[in-house]
Parts: sequence; C-alpha cells; structure tokens
Amino acid sequence: MSRPASGKLDDIAFDATIRAAAPHQRKREKQRQHVAFAIQPSDFQRKVRVQKTENLILFVVDASWSMAVAERMAATKGAILSLLTDAYQRRDRVGLVVFQKDRAISILPPTSSVELAQRALKDIPAGGKTPLSAGLKLAFEIFEREKIAHPEVLSLMILLTDGAGNVTMGHLPPQEEAHLMADKLRRKGIRSIVINMEHAAFDQGLANALAEHLDGFCYTLHQLKAEHLYQAVRREIESGPQR
Repeated sequence: MSRPASGKLDDIAFDATIRAAAPHQRKREKQRQHVAFAIQPSDFQRKVRVQKTENLILFVVDASWSMAVAERMAATKGAILSLLTDAYQRRDRVGLVVFQKDRAISILPPTSSVELAQRALKDIPAGGKTPLSAGLKLAFEIFEREKIAHPEVLSLMILLTDGAGNVTMGHLPPQEEAHLMADKLRRKGIRSIVINMEHAAFDQGLANALAEHLDGFCYTLHQLKAEHLYQAVRREIESGPQR
C-alpha cells in the first residue's frame, strides 16, 4: 500500500512512484532528453505500513460453587488454550480472572505463552459466594493497565457467570454494584461476550441483563462448548471495535 509523499522523502515506495509517473512520460519529453524515465516530486509515493492490531482477551470466570462449575472450567480451559495456540500467528494475548468467596484473583496475567497458561489452569480455586462486581472491577483495572502499556490494544472480555452476584464491595446491593461496574467497562469501549452459566430451568435473565449493561452478546454454555466459544471469540475480534 502507498500514498502521495507530500514532500516527505523517507520510505519511498519505488514501484508505486513509477506507476504514478508512467502516464506522464509523453508530456515530459524535455526531461527525458536527460533521463530514460522522467519522475517529478509530485509522483513520489510513500509506503503505508499496516500495523497488525494486538488483541487482549481477558476471561473473567465465576468460580463460586455450583453444579456447573466443572463444565464451566472445562470450557474455559479449552478455549484459552485454543486462543493461545492461535496467538503465535497473531499478536493476541490472553488472561484469566477468577472470582469466588469474597475476592477476585488474576490467575493468568495477559500472556501469549502456552506453557504459562497450562501451569495457571491446572488448579483453579472453586467454591463460596459470588463477588461479581469484584471480578468486573479487577478486569477493568487490568484493561486500564494494559492500555497504558499498549495504547493500540483492542480489549475483549469473556465473562462466564449466571449474573447473580451476592457479595458487595461497598454499600450498594450486589446487582446494582455489578451493573455500575459493567457500565464503566462499556463506557471505556471494552467489548464483551457473556456466557450465561445458569441452568435454563432456573434462569431469571440476570446474565442477559448484565450483557445489556456491557453492550455485549450473551450466549449459554450449552451453545458454546470449548471449540464454539473459541469461534465466537474469533468472530468478535475480527468484527473490530464497532459492530
């Protein structure tokens, strides 16, 4: 790719410059008395360097005790390892936040190392209550730090939860607090996919409500096993920041 140099003579695209000058050769007979091919400053074209955008994919997983926890973790682990394998060909990095009991923990800081991911994914803690807003807050902080270190990064959060937080960080009700954190993530332009972990028979629409605050898509774990989750993430990345 190239564009007019506009007086800048570094990184000249010689093939594009020749193509730009070629239609004018007959008009430049006087100049061609001295050179075989007449090129003028208006012909100069500079190379356009296309920089591949880096994606940061952060999995935020509800690890509070439930019947779905084993299935949830299996799907998450499979998707993360698939994405990390793909990250060798792309510039993507993947991280993992787990929230359970009364806190959120960064189990896997953003990385493209499959070896580090395999170590981190071996023993994920599970059980206890659901500090949903704490998980969202830690995700926000990680995205903010990464944006400072990598200004061009495109952020994507994969949130696996039933949407039912029951631990609060402050004085607001847990759901209201979680929705405020979701609004904050949305306003920062962080794209999101929500995986609804609730059983269909007991689903009260809490995960869908959270997805609306995040302005993200909401799927069920039944729809998205490991490979399908991977494909959904790839589609979201390839669609770019605007839908």
